[in-house]
Amino acid sequence: MKILEDLILTIRNRKNSSSKESYTKKLLEDKELAQEKVEEEIKELIEAVNKNDNKIHEAADVLYHLTVYLEANNIKIEDVLDELEKRKK
Repeated sequence: MKILEDLILTIRNRKNSSSKESYTKKLLEDKELAQEKVEEEIKELIEAVNKNDNKIHEAADVLYHLTVYLEANNIKIEDVLDELEKRKK
């Protein structure tokens, strides 16, 4: 889980950086592009699962793009995790 924490911190650092070269920063600043990438990556993951090929790579892409999308829309992963905790039975 440390890698997920590191990813979140990196995304948040990119959000506050002035770098124009960062792909992450570009996604954070363009919510429409971020949404398009989440949709694209989910489709690619579904295709990979159906073909039983490249599933891990595509799943990683989905996690990355979803995390960026959440951050771009001021949805904190901590709040999402809290919601999941509430749903435990």
